[in-house]
Amino acid sequence: MRTAYLECQMGISGDMTLGALIDAGVDADEIRAGIDSLKLDGVELHVEKVIKGGFAATAVTVKHPEQHAHRHLSDIHEILNRSAVITPSQKELALKIFEAIATAEACVHGSSINKVHFHEVGAIDSIVDIIGAAIGFDLLKVDQVHCSPIPTGYGLINIDHGICPVPAPGTAEILKGIPLQDVPVEAELTTPTGAAIVKVLVDRFGHRPPMTIEQIGYGSGTKTFPQRANLLRLFVGESIETPNQETVTLLETNLDDTTAETIGYSRELLEKAGALDVYSTAIQMKKNRPGTLFSVLCKPSQSDKMKAILFEQTGTLGIRITQLERSILAREVITVDTIYGSIRGKLTNPVGRTAWFQPEFEDCAQAAAKHEVPLREVYRAAQGNFVEPTSQPKTHKTDVHRHDHDHDHDH
Repeated sequence: MRTAYLECQMGISGDMTLGALIDAGVDADEIRAGIDSLKLDGVELHVEKVIKGGFAATAVTVKHPEQHAHRHLSDIHEILNRSAVITPSQKELALKIFEAIATAEACVHGSSINKVHFHEVGAIDSIVDIIGAAIGFDLLKVDQVHCSPIPTGYGLINIDHGICPVPAPGTAEILKGIPLQDVPVEAELTTPTGAAIVKVLVDRFGHRPPMTIEQIGYGSGTKTFPQRANLLRLFVGESIETPNQETVTLLETNLDDTTAETIGYSRELLEKAGALDVYSTAIQMKKNRPGTLFSVLCKPSQSDKMKAILFEQTGTLGIRITQLERSILAREVITVDTIYGSIRGKLTNPVGRTAWFQPEFEDCAQAAAKHEVPLREVYRAAQGNFVEPTSQPKTHKTDVHRHDHDHDHDH
């Protein structure tokens, strides 16, 4: 699987991303042609090789006339629609990045994504960086993007709204649900543009995956720091890990004053909101109080939603958050015909083992109630009528219908 890995040891910005893409082999002329097609007066994409911290890298600068426009999302749509060169997929990716920024800014300023102004990100150089990055990643032709935890730096910066701590409010909002790392540099290492690129493009955060490296690109930042090369490193190559490896978030809280009914109700809300799994464990807490460990497994992007439900429903004062790696077997949902009707179930076929079929409880329960037979009889009928794809046909009739989608939560 063709994979890109962003190593953000000194943060990430739009120009660093664009520089790393070009340094890794993306054709700068194709990106430049896309930018030129936007018909932005006086705008020029300047690409040059530089030495940063002793290492060769690519620096990208957007040269443009002075301008003071504060743009809305509708203005970005209009700019993108000028181009007959940028492909629909590239436009869609660029818009997703802008929408991630607009959503964060709307949240911070109590507005809506269509009313919010793009301030620094609405400047021509940021617009070019985002659209150029969208074109570049599309041209890179990777199946997945991985990324290291993101450093933000620390200190104070001056933005349109005055002096703000690092990360700026909009950047911090974009970075929700994304693992951060501590790099003790007093500067803004990750910009709103860089954070939004990561938010939209990255499939998984963590260490560099096992991969055969084909290209490495270095994108230069504008600042210079003592003893640290201000570079974004991009690895591109073939991943040799299983495609069924993924990162999940585990949310846990200890409850000692919550009723069983509240825990059950909270579980239902969490499952409806898309949790991968919700479970509780009896524990002994301090002062010999019996309690409940309430655990929620979810996708990293769902973390904020799950935390909100936990805080609101259980009244807990704190939630522990852990990023976990998990391996999952590929599965598909199939339907088996039985004397009790059609029963759906999950089929997994691990390498080197026979296929394993598990009927769905809901289908079996409905069939058992309808035909007034024990639940176990329906299970037996479904499992007995299942035929492995490579097996010879049995003496009784079996009809297996395959589907490409999963039926319920991915545990």
